[in-house]
Amino acid sequence: MVRTGHRPYQVRGGAAPPRTPGAPGGSSPLASTFKVWVRRHRMAPYLLVLPSLALIAALVIWPTVQIGEFSFQNYGLPQLAGAEPAQWVGVSNYSQILHDPEFWLSLRLSVISALAMVPLTLLTGTLVGLLLSRLGRKMAAFVSSVAMLAWATPAVSASVIFVWLATPDGGVVDWFLTKVPSWLGGGAHWAGFSWTNAALPAYALTTALVVWTGFPFIAVSVLAGLRTIPAELHESARCDGGGAWRIFWLITYPLLKPIFLVLLLLSIIWDFGVFTQVYIMIGELGQRDEYNLGIYEYSKAFTMPPAYGLASALAFILTIILLIITLGYVRASVKQGAIQ
Repeated sequence: MVRTGHRPYQVRGGAAPPRTPGAPGGSSPLASTFKVWVRRHRMAPYLLVLPSLALIAALVIWPTVQIGEFSFQNYGLPQLAGAEPAQWVGVSNYSQILHDPEFWLSLRLSVISALAMVPLTLLTGTLVGLLLSRLGRKMAAFVSSVAMLAWATPAVSASVIFVWLATPDGGVVDWFLTKVPSWLGGGAHWAGFSWTNAALPAYALTTALVVWTGFPFIAVSVLAGLRTIPAELHESARCDGGGAWRIFWLITYPLLKPIFLVLLLLSIIWDFGVFTQVYIMIGELGQRDEYNLGIYEYSKAFTMPPAYGLASALAFILTIILLIITLGYVRASVKQGAIQ
């Protein structure tokens, strides 16, 4: 017999003394019940993502709820300072926006610019990704790393660089266009041309900027997808006499279609609501015929007098538009089998 404390117990084969529920090192009945419940209902994965969901709720969902509340109020500086109470106006803000011709002009400009930016970015990135797949692994890694510098460049810095390149006072773009032969559209009439005094040249320059900063991400994503395709498929297609274009459409594109769908959705979200590049290109608020939805919303929120209620309603309208696009993407993905 071995005595420990005041209670003797028999040591058998060096076994530890039995633990009572609630003792140090043991598990309480509540903890045991919780573990059984987690195992029975398979809740472990949900518990792992619970901290992330709580963070998303704090940083995204709650501000969204507040913006939704502001969109039904006449909310401005007096309400922000607490000098006057918030006035509920119902759907008046939404009605005012939908009856404003500037909103429809900015919506049309956003749609047209996105229709130019998204396909050009996807096409350029896909072509670069295909070219990178032809290189060796070391050279492809080097070229893709260099290209990612354009994607990693802050939007403000990239926009300032493009404005400097296209400035009428000795900009590189105007100088280059004056050297281009006239049969290609160049000539002396490009000297001193201003790219920010009208919507068409301003958004043409913005499109070039968006494509330049956006194609590296597309290229690297396409390259990663190409690495997953067995080389035997392409070799068999070449042996059967298939050309590069036919191989891409019959083998590469179907296998990478889920990746292209994701890239398409991300490009639409990024390019439809582009703000920083346009804001710098047109010279802050510039002319009203150059406003897209992002600039139009900013003008309503921060020009004097600021109308935060109108801006909140605009933010919700933009969110609904992007939500419709996202739901369309998810539906197409389910039909294509990209999402089970």
